[in-house]
Amino acid sequence: MDFKSQNFKIYLGSAYLFIFLTGAYFLLINFEIGSLTSYDLIKENRDLILEYKENNIFIMTAIFFIIIIFLNIMMCPMFIPTVVIGFVFGKWLGTLILVFGNTIGGAILYLLAKTFFSSIIEKKFAPKISKFINFFQKNELLYFMIFRFIGGGGTPYPIQNVLPVIFNMSVKNYIIATCLGIVPATFVIASLGSGIEDIIKQNTELSFVSALLSPEIYFPIIGFAVILIIAFIFKKYFFKQ
Repeated sequence: MDFKSQNFKIYLGSAYLFIFLTGAYFLLINFEIGSLTSYDLIKENRDLILEYKENNIFIMTAIFFIIIIFLNIMMCPMFIPTVVIGFVFGKWLGTLILVFGNTIGGAILYLLAKTFFSSIIEKKFAPKISKFINFFQKNELLYFMIFRFIGGGGTPYPIQNVLPVIFNMSVKNYIIATCLGIVPATFVIASLGSGIEDIIKQNTELSFVSALLSPEIYFPIIGFAVILIIAFIFKKYFFKQ
């Protein structure tokens, strides 16, 4: 079988789209999107979730690890899953699950994109990041790690995962740069989820004011602001023509 043939790419893309739409369909018919993010629902089920996690820590860790890999392959946004895992596992274990899950899932997606969709990605994105390609070609490991660290300069995370296709980055450097580069932002967002869990544990109503006054919340927000400032500095002074 010719894995790079146009017909195979069409079949693979169709299968990928079918799986994505099927998953979205079952999610929508079984859950109300509003209820999934309802604070009252989360508060009512907190003890049940955490008790099950404590009694089945290895199984839960494996399940969420696989989910993170799958979400990356499906090119899903990762902010809410990161908050959820921080809520369930805490900022330390949650960060470990997320960093390794995102790294493996991103690497699998990168390999799929590089093998089957390289021409599409180059046509779509190469003109938009042409001024950055020279940086990546000089030292792909360093600059892609910086790119990850600053959140891709505002590039959506799923798109970040496939952009290295354009400069044919080695898988080894991709894995190292991703694993190191995503740690700060991942830790900050997971800490936000952990902070929400702490507020619920204290039986405090989650409001904008209570969130800002809680160190478990405002420290991650400050950390996120610092990352944004660093991203702005890098983008303005180091990634300009």
